[in-house]
Amino acid sequence: MLNTTDKIIKHKTGLLNLAEELGNVSKACQVMGMSRDTFYRYKSAVEDGGVEALFERTRRKPNLANRVDQATEDAVIKSATDFPAYGQARTSNELRKLGVFVSPSGVRS
Repeated sequence: MLNTTDKIIKHKTGLLNLAEELGNVSKACQVMGMSRDTFYRYKSAVEDGGVEALFERTRRKPNLANRVDQATEDAVIKSATDFPAYGQARTSNELRKLGVFVSPSGVRS
């Protein structure tokens, strides 16, 4: 039996413990409202890395390579606060007149 008081993984260990107590994976998954696939992923994680493997893994870091430079971002923010009624296309065109080149979708993002 797995013991943990950590709230983050309590339901995961609860599913594994219930399946062990009942001796029936399908019934345990039905009672807990989870799929058998989820059960076997949890079980595999515990076998490979112990209970610590059940903690949430960090998500992929965002790709900041497609971000515009700070000067362009500041110009877009200033334009958006000065002229809130402008849409993204008009903001893009007005900034282009000032020498700041950013697409309408770049203004939105």
